[in-house]
Amino acid sequence: MADVIRRPKRGWTARTLLTGAVFVATSAFAAETIDPAALKRLVHQDCGSCHGLSLKGGLGPDLRAENLQHYDVDVLMDVILDGIPDTAMPPWRPLMTQEEAEWIAHYLLTPEEQ
Repeated sequence: MADVIRRPKRGWTARTLLTGAVFVATSAFAAETIDPAALKRLVHQDCGSCHGLSLKGGLGPDLRAENLQHYDVDVLMDVILDGIPDTAMPPWRPLMTQEEAEWIAHYLLTPEEQ
């Protein structure tokens, strides 16, 4: 009788499950970690490309705290995450978490030397 070569069964292996668990755990941890320095850079560089590097306005409106006081955090989060249709303001939802958008909204509403 000839020897039969056995191939591994298809499906989930311990390694696949472990790799998936590590990925999920790492992603969850990363989502909970806010890097204020990185978000400040994003605001001043990426947002600043339209709103001016000093956030005093440009293609987009002035984003300094004294000009945003009539907005609340939720409104600013919605604008950051979903953009404004038919304007140059893009949606950032594909690129940032809700927690990051909330941090940015609070940052923009906090008067300080920005």
